[in-house]
Amino acid sequence: MSDLPLHPDTVAVHAGRGDFAALGVHAAPIDLSSTNPLPDILHGGDSYESMATGGHPLPEGGNVYARLWNPTVARFEEALAELEHAEAAVAFSSGMAATTAAILSHTTAAGKHHVVAVRPLYGGTDHLLDSGLLGAEVTFCHEAEVGASLREDTGLIVLETPANPTLDLVDIAAVVAQAQGVPVMVDNTFATPLLQNPLDLGAAMSLHSATKYIGGHGDVIAGVIACSEETARALRSVRAITGALLHPLGAYLLHRGLATLPVRMQAQQAAAHELALRLQQNAAVAEVFYPGFDDARGIVGGQMRGGGAMVSIRLAGGYAAAEALTGAVRLFTHAVSLGGVDSLLQHPAALTHRPVAPEARPGADIVRLSIGLENVEDLAADLEQALARAASVAAMA
Repeated sequence: MSDLPLHPDTVAVHAGRGDFAALGVHAAPIDLSSTNPLPDILHGGDSYESMATGGHPLPEGGNVYARLWNPTVARFEEALAELEHAEAAVAFSSGMAATTAAILSHTTAAGKHHVVAVRPLYGGTDHLLDSGLLGAEVTFCHEAEVGASLREDTGLIVLETPANPTLDLVDIAAVVAQAQGVPVMVDNTFATPLLQNPLDLGAAMSLHSATKYIGGHGDVIAGVIACSEETARALRSVRAITGALLHPLGAYLLHRGLATLPVRMQAQQAAAHELALRLQQNAAVAEVFYPGFDDARGIVGGQMRGGGAMVSIRLAGGYAAAEALTGAVRLFTHAVSLGGVDSLLQHPAALTHRPVAPEARPGADIVRLSIGLENVEDLAADLEQALARAASVAAMA
């Protein structure tokens, strides 16, 4: 790419394509090989050891085996790292696989046994930490309590901003200042690299469920972490041992998805902001959660370049209204996940956050909306009729 600074819109299109000309291709090639020919025992073995311990394949030894390395995956990683202003990125078979690798590499594998986690978090992450499955003790806290929650054996601080599902905003730099050198991992899924770059604010890792906005079309499951090369080696080592490498077909779809991420995010964010404003005027809605509406600290416009495309609402009619709303929509699909080209809605307490401890579970009157690329007037009309139906059902309950 050019030596001159490029706009993120341009980076999203061109990153990870540096070897295309030499290969004589224009579209990203897909390498589906599960194994690769070895030049000889010595060089093949050296390359295997390099990759199994978190390094790169050695040119004279080759890629050896796809659980360790794949060039299609590597191109996507290069592109995502450039968008996140990172030295490296490591892609996984899912966002939860990425989260697991980050926790393992910074706790038990590093001789640490404690994690500090800022709530609220995505339900899967919260459940994983709370389960004790990975052998780490966890202290859940609020943003201002991070420093007081640290221990001698704290290996990692985990946060999400905007947080799932109520879109709480966390000041990343403020948490880093409290961290006393402990690595901070930020779940950046809702903001994407287009709206927020946690590493620029001192975070050690920026994690994405790439299933969401990065893929953007609801047809791939993946996770990716942007970080330093040193951290990437530790993550790749866990990935190699646990077999959590992203499949090359998924990597191809994600690399292709990056090219349209800027235009998708711009359009979806504009629609989400408009719908959030209208939902504030609807009597069936008791509260609208949207970044920037109550942002007294100026995080939106500061660390985050826009409010994003997620909106959550608290229904005036409580759970009965929430349940009715999910069944009354026509354009919105009642489904988990988010960030795709079509609009979705779901009830977090009953689904994605069901395994979360009761004291941290979102209210049963909350519904989360992921705004897609449909016409905003059509989406507004769908929500209006569905909310009217929900209010009617709640009144009879």
